[in-house]
Amino acid sequence: MMNARRWALTDVGTASVLALVAAGMVAGIAYRPEDVPINLIFLPLVLGILFLSNRVLPWFAGYVLIALGCAALLQEEFTARIVAALGVMAGVSVLVILMSLRRGQIGNVGPLRGQSMLVDLRDRILAQGEIPALPPTWLVESALSSAGGSPFAGDFVVATSGERNHRIELVVVDVSGKGEAAGTRALQLSGAMGGLVTALPPDRFLPAANDYLLKRAWEEGFATAVHVSVDLVTGVYELRSAGHPPALQRHAGSGRWQLLPAEGPVLGIVEDVEYTCYRGRLDPGDSLLLYTDGMVEEPRRDIDLGIDHMMGAAESLLRHSWDGLADRLVAAVGSPDDDRALLVVHRRP
Repeated sequence: MMNARRWALTDVGTASVLALVAAGMVAGIAYRPEDVPINLIFLPLVLGILFLSNRVLPWFAGYVLIALGCAALLQEEFTARIVAALGVMAGVSVLVILMSLRRGQIGNVGPLRGQSMLVDLRDRILAQGEIPALPPTWLVESALSSAGGSPFAGDFVVATSGERNHRIELVVVDVSGKGEAAGTRALQLSGAMGGLVTALPPDRFLPAANDYLLKRAWEEGFATAVHVSVDLVTGVYELRSAGHPPALQRHAGSGRWQLLPAEGPVLGIVEDVEYTCYRGRLDPGDSLLLYTDGMVEEPRRDIDLGIDHMMGAAESLLRHSWDGLADRLVAAVGSPDDDRALLVVHRRP
């Protein structure tokens, strides 16, 4: 309550200072019209757009309109340049009033503060995918790339450790849509999945995530996900998939890739579903790849060809090292018009 009151007082104080500046400019036009151009009144409005909240900004824009009217009355002559400047500033002021009233549903939040809130929410998504500290014999890396280079994406990764750091839980999720359209849903879903995967045993995680999405009843409320729970002592893992592209395991002994047959329905569509479990083992040198469809799907290309292409690119990039493979592989394959996420799990020899 105190923070909200302090923010409101600061907002009103900023508006008062800008109002005095605008009044001073009108006075300057009255006494020194040759030195104070009329379009200088536009400066307080620009500062108001940047620093004032949606509650105060419409009133301040109205005040600027009045100041423009007073400045116009003080003009000795109306040239085409002055008329154009007055028209543009009046039009922008009216537009600011309309946009501020329309944005009033998000509350008393200014543009700069709103941007910082979005950045904070984006950082919270990325924080869900931070890999916890692992034994030196394990390497886990993730990489994300959004459609069109947007900072918000519908693909995200959740990583958490359990059982006294002897197990790691990893989830790769693809929310319906792409870019900013899916980013808002991903913001909410990533927090929920981070809590569920920490609190529930592996066999109950995907059913709980499915129930969560069903209760949200979003218009585009479905998502695909793949969840792997790895025992860091033995290398044994449990893999479950919800409508996700098949995970891949690379066997170090043969150098071959294996498609892992874990299947299940998409999250948020059907009630009371069960997800089959594929149990496997990562021997020293073995690796897992978990990825979203943006890595292997492109227009007019079969997904199997996309998977083959990704495996070939991974083999080529492995000539350097497993370290940094996730970033290199995301940069090398997949569609730039779709969100992409990749998770690499490698047990060092």
